[in-house]
Amino acid sequence: MAVAIETVDTTESAPGTSVGPSGGGRTSSAWSAIAIVVAAAGAVIAGSAVPGAGNTLTRVVALAVVGWAAAAIAVALLRASEPLGPLMSAGVILAAIAVHVRWFASGSSDVDAVRRWSTALTAAAAFHVLMALPTGRLTARWRSVVVAVGYVASIVLATTTHGARPTGAVTVIAVAMAGGLVVVSFVARCSSAGAVERARLQWAGWGAVVTGLVALLAFVLRQLLDWPHDAGAVAVLATALVPLALALGANDRLAVRIDRLLLHTIVIAGLVVLIAAVYLVVVLGLGDITDDAARRLLALSMVAAIVAAILALPARRRLDEIAYRRVYGDQRSPDEALETFGSRMSRAVPMDELLLQLAETLKASMRLTAAEVWSGTDGALERVVSVPDRGAARITLAGEELTVVSRARVSGNAWLAVWMPTLLAGRTDRLVRVAPVAHSGDLLGLLVIERAGDDIPFAEEEERVLTELARQVGLALHNVRLDSALQASLVELELRNEQLQASRLRIVTAADESRRSIERNLHDGAQQHLVALAVKVGIIRQLLEADPATADTLLDELRSDVQATLTELRDLAHGIYPPLLRERGLGEALRTAANRSPLPANVDVSGVGRYSSEVEAAVYFCCLEAMQNAAKYAGPDASITVEASSTPDELTVVISDDGLGFDVGTVIASHGFINMADRIGAVGGRFDVVSIPGPGADSGTRISCRIPAAERVEAT
Repeated sequence: MAVAIETVDTTESAPGTSVGPSGGGRTSSAWSAIAIVVAAAGAVIAGSAVPGAGNTLTRVVALAVVGWAAAAIAVALLRASEPLGPLMSAGVILAAIAVHVRWFASGSSDVDAVRRWSTALTAAAAFHVLMALPTGRLTARWRSVVVAVGYVASIVLATTTHGARPTGAVTVIAVAMAGGLVVVSFVARCSSAGAVERARLQWAGWGAVVTGLVALLAFVLRQLLDWPHDAGAVAVLATALVPLALALGANDRLAVRIDRLLLHTIVIAGLVVLIAAVYLVVVLGLGDITDDAARRLLALSMVAAIVAAILALPARRRLDEIAYRRVYGDQRSPDEALETFGSRMSRAVPMDELLLQLAETLKASMRLTAAEVWSGTDGALERVVSVPDRGAARITLAGEELTVVSRARVSGNAWLAVWMPTLLAGRTDRLVRVAPVAHSGDLLGLLVIERAGDDIPFAEEEERVLTELARQVGLALHNVRLDSALQASLVELELRNEQLQASRLRIVTAADESRRSIERNLHDGAQQHLVALAVKVGIIRQLLEADPATADTLLDELRSDVQATLTELRDLAHGIYPPLLRERGLGEALRTAANRSPLPANVDVSGVGRYSSEVEAAVYFCCLEAMQNAAKYAGPDASITVEASSTPDELTVVISDDGLGFDVGTVIASHGFINMADRIGAVGGRFDVVSIPGPGADSGTRISCRIPAAERVEAT
């Protein structure tokens, strides 16, 4: 018999995508369903016809086959694009064949061979299904190898037994190895699966847990009551829960609801296993119990213990509610404030509304006359919420008071009288409790509750709830501050991004304009001078022999023209990048620029060393722009001062004049100031302008450039 092993296919449907039947998938599912129903019906007939002691087990197996058949149909219809449904169908057909031939097993050697082959291949197909969960695809190479080995082992077993059943030891070893591999595959698939696939795997796990639980109970009851008579048949019938779980998991809407069910199932299964183990130990300790009444009593007591364990937790919650209602009347449980605050925090309720709801819940659950919430930073606290409303209030803590309050626990009137008497004012006839709201040692606020002076004192449970609430409120306030800081950072980043984009555009525009200006200066200045020099040279060459005197005069003029051209080229070079700045640094370059200024200029850069070329160029051209602006607008009687100083962490340059000044709000957006700000900002500096319009003794302009962490370099 040829057996086809599915190859590795790593393409899977997207998690959460419902794969419904359509086209060829619907037709394939329909034919598979018809074949499965026919095979299952035949299995039931065969099971009913088998005589003898094995009749019950055969019927149970037939019913289990029907359950698997129904699940295979459901999976094939819900997940037509996945191979899980056809794979389950193949296993069901093999199992149906095995049930069919059980009736004929003793009549013919050929039929016996069919029974052996179908039984072995059914086990291999079941192993294949479990290894390929939840989609039916073997998504890893090692899974394909393991499944192939399982089929080969089944074929070898069916070929070599020749009618003899495998020994118990061989069966136990084979089942243990297969179960271990399935568990490893299940865990590995869960760790890498998406949300929907993980939910489908959890459904399969739920079916396996419930199946194991039913089998265990059947075994234990068999030991205690000698009932059921065939525990194996019960265990086989319980295996139908696994395909049922696979069918439920194939529906996306049902798949995602497994978490709570699986959680409660695991808890109940653990309690049942614990109680069953205890009772088995008791039975083994008591020895052989022959009295039926004693065995029945022992079994019933075990069932009672299981029921009591399952109902213990919900019963305790209900009894707690009844006890609180009897003890406190209509007052709610103090823990309600904790539960409601925690649940509301997860719903993204605004902080103001959350704190108001907290104060209202505290007042209702602890029978208070008032509840307040204070918040603030650096010891300055404000009352932001109070029930009943008492308006705004403010207290300030400093020094030792702030340290003590930040580290304090829930405190009462006596403590407040020493450390926070302002908060106790007007409350001396009340019972007051204060819980500091802190996070990582920083005081973020206070929770203040009060009760009438003749009322019952605050209980230890109430103080515990208040302490836990203060911790949660501290975390919430800390998160709000982080959110505010993050939002401010985002706004600042957006502003800086806009400024950066505008700066890039200005830099590109300025570079183009600079190129055009250089071209214009060369064309209108130096080029014209050079053309004139060439013309004069030609004239002089013609006059050297005819009129030497005139030629000498033109040579003198030519010398002057050459000097003028050199001066103009030098000035042009200074506008591009002055050689002195590169060779001698800021001091010499700024002094030379000051000498060319139309206004008196004093430069003091003593103690300022060399910096990177980018920093020096930014400072130099910023100073040059500032001096040119002062020469244009400060007035003819103004003077300019350039001062530079440096520290290990910062380079500071100040350009000031005592001229007429201007209105910063209207002039700061001009082209010149934007250029200066861009140059300083490009090297990470800060640019500030202060100007007082004049005339007057205090009038003038002060431009400050600060470049942090400017690294000095050695002069070359």
